[in-house]
Amino acid sequence: MSTEGGLLLPHYPRDEAAHPALDTPEYRSSALRHPKRPLELLPQHLTEVTGPLLGHDRVGEHDHDLTAGHAGEPLGERIVVTGRVLDSGGKPVPHTLIELWQANAAGRYRHAGDRHPAPLDPHFTGTGRTTTDERGRYRFVTIKPGAYPWRNHDNAWRPAHLHFSLFGQAFAQRLITQMYFPGDPLLGQDPIFNSVRDPRARQRMISRFDLAGTVPEWALSYRFDIVLRGAETTPFEDEEDD
Repeated sequence: MSTEGGLLLPHYPRDEAAHPALDTPEYRSSALRHPKRPLELLPQHLTEVTGPLLGHDRVGEHDHDLTAGHAGEPLGERIVVTGRVLDSGGKPVPHTLIELWQANAAGRYRHAGDRHPAPLDPHFTGTGRTTTDERGRYRFVTIKPGAYPWRNHDNAWRPAHLHFSLFGQAFAQRLITQMYFPGDPLLGQDPIFNSVRDPRARQRMISRFDLAGTVPEWALSYRFDIVLRGAETTPFEDEEDD
């Protein structure tokens, strides 16, 4: 793709089968959020491509551990989440900044807009960050989040999930997805999860229990690989949803 500034940048068409539609009637908030007019491509210039990168200098030594850095231990089931960030063909993506945010074990976010009458945990903020290593690997330690009501439909509850945000090689590059847990009975009625129409693509948003990664007598482990492009791409959102 050639821009007005003469830059030659790659362009990857959106896979409509793997990623959620902009307007999903079952997900009621999308009716107010999705664009009503055809999208226009904004060309990237030298500023967008060579601007400041988001990487190692933004990550503290313990930012990957959401259970640390507080006066006490957070409440809930401690878990380890590991995986790799891969490009098409299984090529690892190194030195990529990953941010994670989530609800606490009671299903409540530490956010002023969350009015769910569940307790806040003074020892859990629900946010963390890390970068992938040379082989595209990442690791988080956190608390398994709880389900929470969200009034999308009658008796609507969101399944337990983690939000992942990935930053690329320029500050204008960002992808967002959600990780779910295997065997969750709420997945079948969740319109955000089911906004991905391809059932095989939906399965790629569900983590796998990883016995080998479990820390004995301390924490269970889940594996969640994130694939940016190709036949095994992970479904990504267009904006930060619930």
